Amino acid sequence: MREVLTATAVELLQGYRTRSLSPVEVVGACLRQIEEVNGDIGAVFAVDAERCMAAARASEGRWRAGEPAGELDGVPVTVKDGMQTVGMPSYNGSAPNAGSPPATVDCPPSARLKEAGAVILGKTVMPDFGLIASGVSSMHGIARNPWNLAFSPGGSSAGAGAALAAGIGALAAGSDIAGSVRLPAGQCGLVGLKPTQGRVPHLPSSTMRTVGPMARCVEDVALLLDVLAKPDARDRLSLPAAAQTFQDGSVALSKSRMGCLVDMGGGVPVAAPVRSVLDAAVETLTDAGADVDVIPPPLCGDPYEAVDRIFQVRGYAHLQAFDAGVRSLVLPEVAQWCTRAASYSALDYAGYLSEVESVQAQLSDALADYDYVLTPVMPVVGFPAEQVGLSRSRPLQHCTFTWPFNQTGQPAVSLCFGMSEEHLPIGVQIVGRRFDDRGVLALARILQERRRFTLHWPLTPIR
Repeated sequence: MREVLTATAVELLQGYRTRSLSPVEVVGACLRQIEEVNGDIGAVFAVDAERCMAAARASEGRWRAGEPAGELDGVPVTVKDGMQTVGMPSYNGSAPNAGSPPATVDCPPSARLKEAGAVILGKTVMPDFGLIASGVSSMHGIARNPWNLAFSPGGSSAGAGAALAAGIGALAAGSDIAGSVRLPAGQCGLVGLKPTQGRVPHLPSSTMRTVGPMARCVEDVALLLDVLAKPDARDRLSLPAAAQTFQDGSVALSKSRMGCLVDMGGGVPVAAPVRSVLDAAVETLTDAGADVDVIPPPLCGDPYEAVDRIFQVRGYAHLQAFDAGVRSLVLPEVAQWCTRAASYSALDYAGYLSEVESVQAQLSDALADYDYVLTPVMPVVGFPAEQVGLSRSRPLQHCTFTWPFNQTGQPAVSLCFGMSEEHLPIGVQIVGRRFDDRGVLALARILQERRRFTLHWPLTPIR
């Protein structure tokens, strides 16, 4: 059971080819694991066991005939609440959407997964509107980190992170607007990639949000990116098809300019355990032949307020779209936070956008000479599962090192590189130049191969 639930997607596919594993066996094990642990971690919903097993049997038949449907035939995956998937509801994490009917059209990521033959186990939970980086939701309750149930799995792809760490599926599709793939990946011991903006088609088109692959290893993230990055004409901002697979990138350490960034110029100070893990990653790369510079703070002061207010406006638009009678069902912390936007004028909003554009320019200029930059994923190890973040009034405050790279559009991957005294994973983030998704994945693979500990996945969540 453990071997099946912790097998990588690459290993599962090899097992299917050699008939040492069966999609029916694997999907059945995942469904049993959902029954066993989902009550503790609150990660998955919209699970239809009959549909999943029918898809697994169909996959098994294709493998027996030597005719797999695609790159992920029979691999169990999950998709985030907000991703439209035929036959499944989308609640956007918020209780006023409780009566939403099942989707009748697949969004681009769901469509690509189905075309590749993946078995979608169910949907993963997210907080209201996906605008806070935790696992607290008025629709779904509290998602918990299986490494330590007292702590948050991060967010907003909270359920995706918790499910993968607990052995529910080999792959997950999350989405990231300020760190929502990288944060839960870092907090749950996983690998999570925010691709170059536009790399993965999604709806509605966005210059900030992107769908990102999540998995327990770098190789699986690259495999999933190959599938998700296929073009879709419905997203007018999507990039052309990549010329090469994302699975075979390489990095010449001695020839690449690398930097380490531990202070953005403001925000929450980096805690000692987080700094220690980042230093260990830098030391590992240095020992392998890299030359890593310490980069001075790239931003002038703390730009958090401007981006916070932009997200408040987004949240307020979601809130106002509900009938007045059900707005009170929204998570109170989220409602109170985004309602501040009611007092902002159009001129105010234009000013906030201008401030964030200035941050983008400052950061791009400061990092222009570097091929790759290492940072913490977040400045602290973690926070209690019941909290919306480090602060009730500033729920995105711990996104210091993630949200700026949504603005610059650069690819950024998070990877576990240490464990805390509370038995919580600590991640590092690798940022690359725009369009160099292959490079950041290759560098992450180098760190993964040199990691000095083994992750023993918490299939039985730890109390």
